[in-house]
Amino acid sequence: MPTTSTAWYAVHSPLLTAFDRFASAVTRWAGSPVAFCAALLTVIAWAFAGPAFGFSEGWQLVINTGTTIVTFLMVFLIQQSQNKDSVALHLKLNELLASSKQASNRMIGIEDLDEQVLREVATYYVKLAERAKKAGPNKEAHSIDEDGMPGQPPRP
Repeated sequence: MPTTSTAWYAVHSPLLTAFDRFASAVTRWAGSPVAFCAALLTVIAWAFAGPAFGFSEGWQLVINTGTTIVTFLMVFLIQQSQNKDSVALHLKLNELLASSKQASNRMIGIEDLDEQVLREVATYYVKLAERAKKAGPNKEAHSIDEDGMPGQPPRP
């Protein structure tokens, strides 16, 4: 999947749009009380059918196969919806960063950095929190621009 900072996200594909609509509709439905009741009724019907089938291996295979297939497909649909939500959240945060005079614009798109650099940035914010505790009630505004992004020299 491309990063949110690439132009690929601006491309509109009819296939991707259709899949997005389908995935969104299915995940909304799957999280509804109706879907839960349908699943519950399926399990109850399966359980009541057990004596008729002598609780056989075939009877058990029906529920195992059904739940495995549904779970396998739902993982992909839910992941697609989660990816879309994640991109939207990052874009909203990027807008807040870009519109704030005190925030560092270098934090825009930070989700595309590798894990080690993100850990270094997190360490910076831990140190910043310690500074804020020491400052007590005196509120100070700070930015990562003061010390620079990890792996880069601080700005003058």
